[in-house]
Amino acid sequence: MEIVHVPVMVKEVLSYFGNLRGVFLDCTVGAGGHSEAILENIKGSVVIGIDVDEEILSVAKQRLKKYESEGRAKLLKATYVEAQRVLSQLGVKAVNGIIMDLGVSTLQLTKGERGFAFSSDGPLDMRMDKTQRLTAYDIVNFWQENQLRRIFFEYGEEKRYAGRIARFIVKNRPIETTAKFVEVIARALPEKERRFRRRHFATRVFQAIRIAVNNELENLRNFLVQVPDILNQNGRIIVISFHSLEDRIVKEAFRSIQELDVLTRKPVRPSLEEVRENPKARSAKMRIAERK
Repeated sequence: MEIVHVPVMVKEVLSYFGNLRGVFLDCTVGAGGHSEAILENIKGSVVIGIDVDEEILSVAKQRLKKYESEGRAKLLKATYVEAQRVLSQLGVKAVNGIIMDLGVSTLQLTKGERGFAFSSDGPLDMRMDKTQRLTAYDIVNFWQENQLRRIFFEYGEEKRYAGRIARFIVKNRPIETTAKFVEVIARALPEKERRFRRRHFATRVFQAIRIAVNNELENLRNFLVQVPDILNQNGRIIVISFHSLEDRIVKEAFRSIQELDVLTRKPVRPSLEEVRENPKARSAKMRIAERK
């Protein structure tokens, strides 16, 4: 059965882009869902889509091949921190709209060999860019206990049991697969924690490792400070985040960058109807800012 990645809050994205025309930058093109919606619904639009994951970029290329052949879509492998360089190479000084969807794609989560998911066994990998050297295996097996405790506490927001989980990991090395990793996390947690958490008990730890592997928070900060230089006047940036750390970074950046007007004092949330149809959308938060 083919697995389809459903983009989040498409109607809201199109609504906030409103009457914008011209060139749009999709910083996390993923499977191409948001790009496709822009190309289909915004007349004359051109989308530059970048993603650091070659495997998922090939899915977007297939989805958007009609628009690529028409010259309305350009898809390239790059991290969004490199957005200025990519635009410069294409001869584009600035864009009228920027979309960022910071969620992990369903296509990544459902491939056990990528190591993102605790629901299927696979190697401890978690790299968005498979050409980079650092993997989840390296962090789990070679980082010091205090380093693991810090990322579980800060990145995973595993406030109470960060130290205990880190200690169990160090004691049970080597840990080579996601299944073994989940088993070690389970042993570190009291039974009531495993049974009664709203989400799977390994969610926070896997999130923390993934963020560390891909340097996600630092990359986000480094990109947001570039936004005034790549967004035209009256252009808009839309960022969709899925956990509080990312949302806080976006909120603070939008407020602190003088060239931006914040259009959303509180984040936009998906409708109840969308959450019913796509439960993965439930934690999404959207923030929008406009270039003065």
